[in-house]
Amino acid sequence: MKNKIMPIENIPDWETRIRRQDAFWNCEIIDRPVVIMSFQKKNTSGKKPESKNYQKIRDRWMDAEQIADWAVYNAANTVYCGDSLPQAMPNLGPEIFSAFFGMEMEYGEHTSWGIPNLHDWEKASEIKFSKDNFYWKKIIEMTDILLEKGKGKYYTGYTDIHPGGDAIAAFRDPLNLNMDMIDCPENVKKLRKYVDDIFEEVFNFYTNKLQSAGQAISSWPGIISSKRWHVPSNDFSCMISKPMFDDIFLPGIARECKIAEASIYHLDGPQALTHLDSLLDIKELNVIQWVYGSGKGRATNWLNIYRKCQAAGKGIQLWAETDELDTIMENLRPEGVWLGVSGIKDEEMASAMLKKVSRWK
Repeated sequence: MKNKIMPIENIPDWETRIRRQDAFWNCEIIDRPVVIMSFQKKNTSGKKPESKNYQKIRDRWMDAEQIADWAVYNAANTVYCGDSLPQAMPNLGPEIFSAFFGMEMEYGEHTSWGIPNLHDWEKASEIKFSKDNFYWKKIIEMTDILLEKGKGKYYTGYTDIHPGGDAIAAFRDPLNLNMDMIDCPENVKKLRKYVDDIFEEVFNFYTNKLQSAGQAISSWPGIISSKRWHVPSNDFSCMISKPMFDDIFLPGIARECKIAEASIYHLDGPQALTHLDSLLDIKELNVIQWVYGSGKGRATNWLNIYRKCQAAGKGIQLWAETDELDTIMENLRPEGVWLGVSGIKDEEMASAMLKKVSRWK
């Protein structure tokens, strides 16, 4: 490995687990595909963080010490099977990157959302990234506390970063951006290029920071690797045509993939499938994470999409239930698969699933 990575206590094969995930990016396997399984311990240990009463829900989101204490507790009380490794990441919601540009955030019990701050394209120059920004400083604070309390216990990841179309949709509101795509596409392109420049700065800042602290690189998709990997996405894309997407947003996505050592595209919802062919043509894109959505079946209902990705030479990340494994193994190749198995209840069950997947050739 290029960087010295912090060992994880009580997981003697942590290096092998990371090596399997490193190989996955190149559609290679060391001995078997990546298999992710975990379950909660029946007999918990350690002191459970005390419940706090907050004046506002926002205050709970901002309590970095409490978040880190929970990360320590959860890591100590989870059994990590297969290639699973404990991780935690600073999280202030999926639009936090846009907040770095001056957009304010509102917080609910389980999610957050931005308040659009670009109401007139003539004022687009006021959308500026600043290291004096409250949210920028808060994510750094949260990262530092997670790093300090997580030594030997879990890997600290970087926060959810959405540049490109999703960042601009947050600034403008998706409905307004839909009209902009027709009325002033050049304005959208210009702002996207600026946002892309800042993404490169932010991505390099956090991956440098984490690697300097002995971390493997991780974030919300759960992959833990020595490579500096990124999650390009564009949830706004489900609202626009393929020609619009290819012209205005695809160049930025390709740039994101080139900046990172490895990349996994978050393809969210059936309407986004319009853009799959364009994404598969990006040479530097390694993996597709296909999220079909609640009520749209299970992984085995979408084998045609996974096969298409594999045929294009891309890896796939999928989550499946235990009764789907035989069908998946019969229809897909093991190379380049990152497989999360749901419903694991104990080590005996995890061992049986691992033994099954190890026969996948």
